[in-house]
Amino acid sequence: MRLHRANLRAFTLMEIMMVVAIIGLVLAMGIPSILLTLHQGPMRKAVNDTLEICSHARAQAILNNTTMTVVFHPQTREIALNSDSSATTNDVSQTVSNSQPLNSTQFDISIGIEMLDINLQEYKDADEARVRFFPNGTSDEMTLVLHSGDEWRKISTELTTGITSAGPMQ
Repeated sequence: MRLHRANLRAFTLMEIMMVVAIIGLVLAMGIPSILLTLHQGPMRKAVNDTLEICSHARAQAILNNTTMTVVFHPQTREIALNSDSSATTNDVSQTVSNSQPLNSTQFDISIGIEMLDINLQEYKDADEARVRFFPNGTSDEMTLVLHSGDEWRKISTELTTGITSAGPMQ
């Protein structure tokens, strides 16, 4: 029995310390990537929420044959979807998709609205600005520029198609 226990092999303290050091090095190399991802989170959410609200407004305007309005509040960094007939909007959105559509959002405190132009008029300092989406698929022309740190994003709505797109500011 003693002979059998003497032949058992185990890791030495030095081997365990080397493995821990290698794991620590790999984690230290990954920290900048994690911080960069966390830093881009509010901007990505703001852009995605704006695109989703505008897309939902366009779809509901076409489906319900009514004018839908996206209301921007630049001072409080809020966006909300309004319609003249909100009862039909809720009914149709429930039948089209299983998930509840995004109807309003507020940007993170780190996001600044640097420009909000609707039909070539500046609304950045206004209390309220409205972008209309029409039943024929068209919309008001809108350009929204968001800023956070050294990151700039431009969101624009095409006048003739009502399609909203986003990209980096150039």
